[in-house]
Amino acid sequence: MADKLRRLENAYKLSEKDSPPYRRYAFANIYNYTLLGGFAATAALTQNWWFGVLGAGLEALWMLFAPDSKIIRRLWFDKVHAENQRTAAAAARAQLLASLPPRDAQLVTELDAKREQILQLCGENQALTNELLHDELAKLDQLVASYVDLVAASRRYEQYMETVDVGQLEREIRGQTQLIERARSDDQRKLAQKNLAVLSKRREKLMEIGQFISKARGQMNLIANTFQLLADQIVTMRSPQELGGQLDELIDGVEAVRTTARETEALLETVGR
Repeated sequence: MADKLRRLENAYKLSEKDSPPYRRYAFANIYNYTLLGGFAATAALTQNWWFGVLGAGLEALWMLFAPDSKIIRRLWFDKVHAENQRTAAAAARAQLLASLPPRDAQLVTELDAKREQILQLCGENQALTNELLHDELAKLDQLVASYVDLVAASRRYEQYMETVDVGQLEREIRGQTQLIERARSDDQRKLAQKNLAVLSKRREKLMEIGQFISKARGQMNLIANTFQLLADQIVTMRSPQELGGQLDELIDGVEAVRTTARETEALLETVGR
């Protein structure tokens, strides 16, 4: 289950970061297919294969220049890519949420609903124009995405901790400590000390994983509470900077926890060995 969560989480992140495949967008579209089909059909019906040659030549020129055209990218390909990203991210996210326990999935749904409420309230506040709010509201999307990351990561680590018998580990540590005290030879004592060192290291790493889970859950609560506060405050806000300041502070805290998440990922690999 933990491996599945990790794969789904990675798929969700990749769906948001793929670079635009401009050449594919230039070729694989209904207009290009229609043009190619038209030339091919005309050549076949008239038995004049120069139409086919002309179509192939125009296609070659299109594929040579269109993918690198900044104007075409901005007016067409980038919009197609943005829509594809949204679709892929939505599908990956839905799959990720479906793999989570109902309570965790519900937390994300509730945060999404609160985000929509904030957007609606911003639109109703005449002092906050859409142009000025654009950058600040984009931070809401960033925080929701980070929230999903934290939910998935904390759940994965919790599942790992459920497989660990901490009580057994503590008993083994006490056993090795007693062996050191009762050892009758240096070899026995050294071997027990090595085992104790390994077991103590495992306990230390497990404690760090537990601390991350607590920190991640706390940060998730802070995001949810801040969204609620923003919804309460937005009606009386006079400047987008009031919104942005709170979101910037929240984003900094989230990034710190996500850095810890990457370190915890390494801890899982170390402890699992």
